[in-house]
Amino acid sequence: METSENLIRCSWCGKDPLYIEYHDKEWGKAVSDDHIFFEFLILESAQAGLSWITILKRRENYRNAFAQFDVEKVAQFDSSDIEKLMQNEGIIRNRLKITSSISNAKLFIQIQQEYGSFYAYLYSFMPANQIIQSKRKALSEVPTRTEISDAISKDLKKRGLKFFGTTICYAFMQATGIVNDHIESCSFR
Repeated sequence: METSENLIRCSWCGKDPLYIEYHDKEWGKAVSDDHIFFEFLILESAQAGLSWITILKRRENYRNAFAQFDVEKVAQFDSSDIEKLMQNEGIIRNRLKITSSISNAKLFIQIQQEYGSFYAYLYSFMPANQIIQSKRKALSEVPTRTEISDAISKDLKKRGLKFFGTTICYAFMQATGIVNDHIESCSFR
């Protein structure tokens, strides 16, 4: 039986307990729930230009500020909600990111209506509609983007989604297990 002392983890999570918990319990685990996809769409978009730990530390604040990540409610946010969010010290108070979260919620709903779910939309880009189990021996082998993240990001941008370039898209794919980039020796692969 492995103890926590001899577990091998991907090196990116370091020693921060929040990062370790995220790595061990969430990162790279396949998601099929649109609610979780929307949560990560908000969080990854907020991360643009920042470190993931910055957003991870504010995750509960985002959950409370963005209606528990209820896409229907966020899509209804108006100018008074934007002003409240701009005063919320628990989130990144960037007006463009806040307003894009609201417009992205509306686009998310449109995609759900078109494809039946955001999950179905995302997996329409995947070979045989399957997750990618990468085979990487070291963190240095993990890319920051791929042809698939390029294609998803390009399509979403064409639809009007903001703060979701190919690098953010690839991080989203890793976070939601669309691609499993745990290194081969990781105990959590």
